[in-house]
Amino acid sequence: MVANLTTRLGQLTSSPAGGPYTGKNRIINGNVSVDQRNAGASQTFTAAAAVAYCVDRFYASCTGANITGQQVAGTAPYQYAYKFTGATSNTGTLFGQRIESLNIADLVSTTVVGQAQIASSTITTVTWTAYYANTTNTFSAKTSIATGTITITSTPTIYTFSFNAGSSAANGVAIEFTTGALVAAATLQYSGVQLEAGTIATPYEFTQYATQLLQCYRYFQSYSYPTNTGVAMATAYGSTNTFGVGTLQAPMRTAPTAAFPSGGLTYFSNVVSYACTALTFANTSGTAWELNTVVVSAVGGSGGWWRTGGTSTITFNAEL
Repeated sequence: MVANLTTRLGQLTSSPAGGPYTGKNRIINGNVSVDQRNAGASQTFTAAAAVAYCVDRFYASCTGANITGQQVAGTAPYQYAYKFTGATSNTGTLFGQRIESLNIADLVSTTVVGQAQIASSTITTVTWTAYYANTTNTFSAKTSIATGTITITSTPTIYTFSFNAGSSAANGVAIEFTTGALVAAATLQYSGVQLEAGTIATPYEFTQYATQLLQCYRYFQSYSYPTNTGVAMATAYGSTNTFGVGTLQAPMRTAPTAAFPSGGLTYFSNVVSYACTALTFANTSGTAWELNTVVVSAVGGSGGWWRTGGTSTITFNAEL
């Protein structure tokens, strides 16, 4: 009886490697393993421009001079990190993530603790700031909740910070890390970003890659096609237009903004390829998309499909 009770108590109080419960991390892709936009390639951030998204769910910006960012090999326990490389005349950097209202509303007026693994070859202090959106899920106007400074070194180290999420957290919360100048050839990297309820930071919650990718699909989806690859079924109407519908990998947060390189499609019907001279997305919802194209002399009423005329990428963006 005592042995069984001891075993049961151990089951109740033990926790998985990621921490005391699953789903604790309100940051998506905190270990920066999903990189749909760049697939590990370098990205340039233009000084004084609006924030630009990089590895999934994270955005960045800079001042003074352009810098670059790239997904790179990380430091244990993280497989990847996101690294910025500086430039002469740079005066500052920013790296952050916006958390959707649905994923943070339960933490209104609750103490939360954040953590991140950070390192820099030259920078010694990083400022963290938490904001709430003034309007639900709209971060064009935001208000500071709390801020603080972390002293860092050149060795990747996990740093923690804590604050009360406040009464307006249900509007959505942004966590941003800012620094001073990242000079020429200097580096700054982040990984293992986590935000959870409580006062003590628990071990980073690792999620299977497939699950993490699906979480990212809610905000951004990217599809790359090699030459002469079918994209979706289509139908010609009139003599110069085609129409068809495609589906998304997962429902998106809201109707996304869609982009496809002009001229990246051909309409293939009855063993004939017709060049698409214009592409227009219409009625793009959170689960499917419609596309109208202008073609050269297609036969009205014919059935066929769109296929890539060259290497093409189609993207759907529903970021906050």
